[in-house]
Amino acid sequence: MISEWQNHKEQLGAYVRTRIDDVDAVDDILQDVYIKASSNLHQLKSRGSLKAWLYRIAHNTIMDFYRTRQPFDELPEDLVAEESDTGRQAREELAQCLGPLIDELSEKYATPLRLAELEGVSQQDIADQLGLSLSGAKSRVQRGRVKFREQMMACCDFEIGREGITDYLPKKSNTQRKC
Repeated sequence: MISEWQNHKEQLGAYVRTRIDDVDAVDDILQDVYIKASSNLHQLKSRGSLKAWLYRIAHNTIMDFYRTRQPFDELPEDLVAEESDTGRQAREELAQCLGPLIDELSEKYATPLRLAELEGVSQQDIADQLGLSLSGAKSRVQRGRVKFREQMMACCDFEIGREGITDYLPKKSNTQRKC
């Protein structure tokens, strides 16, 4: 193994130097390659593939080098993380506006929508309370959602992020619509 290693050591060194930005680590990596090759020589299928096998070990050792390296500074222990839910306050403020906006809808759509969305009543129970068929209740809730969305889009500009609505700004309105 030593004679074969001497034949390939210079080429492997050049291979490692082109892939590692730390000059001091090149010799360490070459040493690791030699140790791994020596201890796993029994896994080599044929002598003809020794060079390719050594390059594969060198490649894997380089990858291990980069995996274990920490390219960042440790953060101080007393560092406080920012609140992860940045849009929570905006959603809470917006939720206070929902009731009055739902009240602006006709009673035909406002009542089923309020029951379904604000009170969490099942659509079957809505149908029973309002004397409608299940499909009629579902239809009114769905149409109420559409009309409610149209009303919200007419009254507010929304900023939407990964967490949903992160901010909103009421539109200045010259119409008779209450926002």
